[in-house]
Amino acid sequence: MEVETEQGETGKSVMCVLTDPEGTTLGGTMYLPQNVGPIQLQQIVNTLLKNEEKLPYAFYISNQELLVPLGNYLEKNKVSMEKTLSIVYQPQAVFRIRPVNRCSATIAGHTEAVLSVAFSPDGRQLASGSGDTTVRLWDLNTQTPMFTCTGHKNWVLCIAWSPDGKHLVSGSKSGELQCWDPQTGKPAGNPLTGHKKWITGISWEPVHLNAPCRRFVSASKDGDARIWDISLKKCVICLSGHTLAVTCVKWGGDGVIYTGSQDCTIKVWETSQGKLIRELKGHGHWVNSLALSTEYVLRTGAFDHTGKQYSSPEEMKKVALERYNKMKGNAPERLVSGSDDFTMFLWEPAVSKHHKVRMTGHQQLVNHVYFSPDGQWVASASFDKSVKLWNGTTGEFVAAFRSHVGPVYQISWSADSRLLLSGSKDSTLKVWDIRTKKLKQDLPGHADEVFAVDWSPDGEKVASGGKDRVLKLWMG
Repeated sequence: MEVETEQGETGKSVMCVLTDPEGTTLGGTMYLPQNVGPIQLQQIVNTLLKNEEKLPYAFYISNQELLVPLGNYLEKNKVSMEKTLSIVYQPQAVFRIRPVNRCSATIAGHTEAVLSVAFSPDGRQLASGSGDTTVRLWDLNTQTPMFTCTGHKNWVLCIAWSPDGKHLVSGSKSGELQCWDPQTGKPAGNPLTGHKKWITGISWEPVHLNAPCRRFVSASKDGDARIWDISLKKCVICLSGHTLAVTCVKWGGDGVIYTGSQDCTIKVWETSQGKLIRELKGHGHWVNSLALSTEYVLRTGAFDHTGKQYSSPEEMKKVALERYNKMKGNAPERLVSGSDDFTMFLWEPAVSKHHKVRMTGHQQLVNHVYFSPDGQWVASASFDKSVKLWNGTTGEFVAAFRSHVGPVYQISWSADSRLLLSGSKDSTLKVWDIRTKKLKQDLPGHADEVFAVDWSPDGEKVASGGKDRVLKLWMG
């Protein structure tokens, strides 16, 4: 490389150190020419990691993505050449999801507000729960209603697919749960009763721990969480200990259950006897939402963007375990909690009962928190009308997305972690570009508040529902 003396510093190498998101160094300190940019860094990382298939990476310095050669970056940000530059490499999805930009179908059917929407783990089916007491299953090929599942006596507040795709469970305002067969729309057994007040959340045991899927956990306003076995058709364990309503529940990849409550605590339970393992304290008000760094692979199990189907539960369990281990790497599973106290906490519950970081910035209650599929980001939706983006490993604030003119109720990620979707009281959906940190697509169309949004795991479709009683499908 020729040294151009007129330009002074141009010939100097930049002292760099490459680390993964957890801070583990790759290959020690390196002296790189100033004209090295993301493309050359990708080659270096692939070589050092001995990747047989070359993988795409993005590079970050102080939480800002590096998009120019190192020399330009140093000049623009007035960084000293004497300091070692720490560059974080982040693996990117090898596939790309197209942003949704049009409403492909508006499907009537529900006679009251749509309160929840959820795609099946393989993205082939869609379910919705409504204030009209029904669960509906929709045919995504013809974009028409397929089954109306009747049996609940009150509003259907939440729904959850088993990660093997074989079951759908719904929970109502009366406190009963119902398991459905998605192939027929018929109830699989009688309603499951035990909770004394309404259901606030449902989470299935991960398929890499148990296949076929049998157990799920429900959270309720009555202060308890209950583990149910669909084969035995009954509650097998009651998790009691919270002093107020349980608002959210997640069944983690390591086999423990996390519950968040209006008593300001998060409790961690083991699932063979229902013993309390840990209590996570710090919030000054209700805990509203919990997110797991592994949530996407837990939700999708063995299914990925290729659409491969499986012949046996054993095969499914094996593939799901491989996906989970790959996603998790050597780091512990991370948990983020969002609260009425306007703050969020990042925890590593397997490591410590103390939070890793307190995440502040929202001006109103935090309604929904969600990790990106690759675990790199956390997004938060708030009544302050904003969506905020945070580093999923360090908890540092990255960006604020402001365009909604009402509280943001729910968010969902594209499978490649490059796009984020939000639904709001202002009747719109918005798609945000994570790389540019800007609004990618504004999706008006609903006549009233949008309560529920979901992006299908195969990346092809978005579903939304709300006060106007219609289900909308959006495509790229």
